[in-house]
Amino acid sequence: MNTKERLYAFCEVFVKTRLTRIHRDIDQVQEALASETKSSAGDKHETGRAMLQLEREKLGQQLKEAEKMNQILVKVPVHAGATRIGLGSWVKTSKANYYLGISAGAYTENEETIFCISMATPIAKALFGKSVGDTAIFNDTTLVIEQVM
Repeated sequence: MNTKERLYAFCEVFVKTRLTRIHRDIDQVQEALASETKSSAGDKHETGRAMLQLEREKLGQQLKEAEKMNQILVKVPVHAGATRIGLGSWVKTSKANYYLGISAGAYTENEETIFCISMATPIAKALFGKSVGDTAIFNDTTLVIEQVM
């Protein structure tokens, strides 16, 4: 497995872990709501139910975002070797290294850190469409594109 495939796998694990956690949390809230209905302690009962319903709504939103992230990840080309930066590119710049797929944090291999970022991030927008030798400006810093894989 090459580094680009490992980056994709890293993002895949990130999304799956997030989806699993959200589903587990939703199940716990559902259980709490079910046990809350068995109790009838007046105002305290209503407040508890309302808070659980708010939590369920928040988790529902997180689930939607994680599923959207998963849909984007499925579209990321793993083996494409483009010369221009786009979805699925692993980019080495003069300042940092980036994998354009989803926002999954930093991946480290052989003491090299690669930031897994979404195409919606400002840095990805600055890099998009560029190729080796081009420059991109991000936060008043000029990045020289050294490699696109």
